[in-house]
Amino acid sequence: MTDKKINLNLVGLNGNAFSLMGAFQSQAHKEGWKQEDIDEVLTEAKSSDYNHLLVTLMNHCEEVNDGDCEYDEEELEDE
Repeated sequence: MTDKKINLNLVGLNGNAFSLMGAFQSQAHKEGWKQEDIDEVLTEAKSSDYNHLLVTLMNHCEEVNDGDCEYDEEELEDE
């Protein structure tokens, strides 16, 4: 899995999974990512439940929440 990150703050975006993936893909394209790297992240994001999708996308974003984008699924379940 790629360890690349994009500049995208997911906070405040429509929480719909398809909207989040679309925003991620659009920004990754703008930042010059190869389609295969984008597809790799999105495939992993879709491989489980909604919390997994959020964690996967957030871990590939620089500006998720106060600059801290390392999350795990347990943290989201506690919120």
